[in-house]
Amino acid sequence: MQFTHAIVRLPGNNFADGLTREDLGAPSLSQTFEQHATYCQALRDCGLTLTVLPADPRYPDGTFVEDTAIVLPEGAILTRPGADSRQGEVAVIADELRTHYPLLARIDAPGTVDGGDICEAGRHVFIGLSHRTNAAGAAQLGHWLASVGYTSSVVDVRDLHTILHLKSGMSWLGDGRLLVIDELAAHPAFAGFAIVRTEADEAYAANAVRVNDAVLLASGFPHLRTRLEALGYRCLPLPMGEFAKMDGGLSCLSLRF
Repeated sequence: MQFTHAIVRLPGNNFADGLTREDLGAPSLSQTFEQHATYCQALRDCGLTLTVLPADPRYPDGTFVEDTAIVLPEGAILTRPGADSRQGEVAVIADELRTHYPLLARIDAPGTVDGGDICEAGRHVFIGLSHRTNAAGAAQLGHWLASVGYTSSVVDVRDLHTILHLKSGMSWLGDGRLLVIDELAAHPAFAGFAIVRTEADEAYAANAVRVNDAVLLASGFPHLRTRLEALGYRCLPLPMGEFAKMDGGLSCLSLRF
């Protein structure tokens, strides 16, 4: 898929009030803003036109826009985030997406889906069953995906305490390859794909983003970068330390389509 657009939302001054399971200290606001600006410029450098939404003080997690929708060439579906405090984030994203996708599907209660649990791999989509995405939401999403011509499979990550979302531990590199943390690498859902395993001390970098001819990669993980470049990928390392403190990764910060 060739991306041409992305939706991002600026972090707010209350970004540190968001949800996190990490114990890495409070994020620096000045560094958070700098890292977000660098991320946005990288998307532009990859050829994307950005819609930059202002921060919304009602939703300190709102900069993690990926959780609010799943966007494919054939259509888009609004999610219903698994954290109650985040469900109000969807409305503004819906307004923006309707300029590109007039008919939006939606996950309904009691289903919950976070976009961070959804990994598109060509015409197949992996749906993470997590503490944010429940079985009812996964079933609704699977039905919608089938209606627009995609296959899907469920990957249960509820017992993996090292990751919040499925894409905290995997990403699609294109070319039939998945980048996967060691704990997920042998999952039967990934049979038929070439697996690139992250080393244990570089597991955070499993949340990479293939954007057109580049792979956005969290900086500070030189071994993985070397391995990916040896496979022919052009890597763009980006600082993500402040977002990591809030359980966030590269994919979380944009909706790409």
